[in-house]
Amino acid sequence: MSQPAAAPSQHELWNGPAGDAWVRAQRLLDGMFSGIVPVLADPIRGQPDASVLDVGCGTGAVCLAIGDRLGPQGRCSGVDISAPMIAMARERALAAGKAIDFLVGDAQQQRFAPDSFDRIVSRFGVMFFEDPVRAFANLRQALRADGSLHAITWRSAAENAFMTTAERAASPLLTLPARVEGGPGQFAFADADRVMDILDESGWDNIEIVPLDVECSIARDDLPTYVSLLGPVGQALRAEGCDHEIRERVLTTVIDAFSPFVQGDRVVFTAACWSVTAS
Repeated sequence: MSQPAAAPSQHELWNGPAGDAWVRAQRLLDGMFSGIVPVLADPIRGQPDASVLDVGCGTGAVCLAIGDRLGPQGRCSGVDISAPMIAMARERALAAGKAIDFLVGDAQQQRFAPDSFDRIVSRFGVMFFEDPVRAFANLRQALRADGSLHAITWRSAAENAFMTTAERAASPLLTLPARVEGGPGQFAFADADRVMDILDESGWDNIEIVPLDVECSIARDDLPTYVSLLGPVGQALRAEGCDHEIRERVLTTVIDAFSPFVQGDRVVFTAACWSVTAS
């Protein structure tokens, strides 16, 4: 069994193995989460000249969709701590002919101009702050008085069995880092009451947190790529020194464990999320 390494900081993680993995899996991930994009982007049609910030924008899928919906006076910006993902986002925007401002930065402490955005959105990007109260206070000062926040976050691990299948199946073969309850991490915002308290303490009003269930899928043929790149298992399999035999055993075991989600040539699951809005 492999030995656990010290947990990296969020900056180290997203500018290292996790960021690289998301870049390599960009097509797969965009397809997987395509049903969530319209939830954040479609309301922009009602504000075609808005200034919008996407927090934790990753490789730019949400920003590109917002850019399609903005009018000529509209402006979209994306911020992410991951330099590799921002580099890809810039390449994609250039190829699409979209004037989107992408910034490598930590939204927790980035100096945004006060009152500069009409909307702040995020798809799975706000659960990784070391100090979420500070982060949301910083974002609130960047929002105009009549502006709004809309963030999509994960609910609990128990409600998202797909997202933990790989870890559970691989645990007899690999030593994986334990998920830290409360984050920062994927399920840091599982507790809606905690999220409510964070937003209230950081100065937000009109807070609403409601369940959002979205059907997601990937091609069955993409499952080995998903397993070998993403999450704690993917990180362990890509680590230097990972034994080839162990790697193959883990891949076989984990892929078999996803069989309950296989429907023909697709792997289908429901993303159990929170839709978080505030102003």
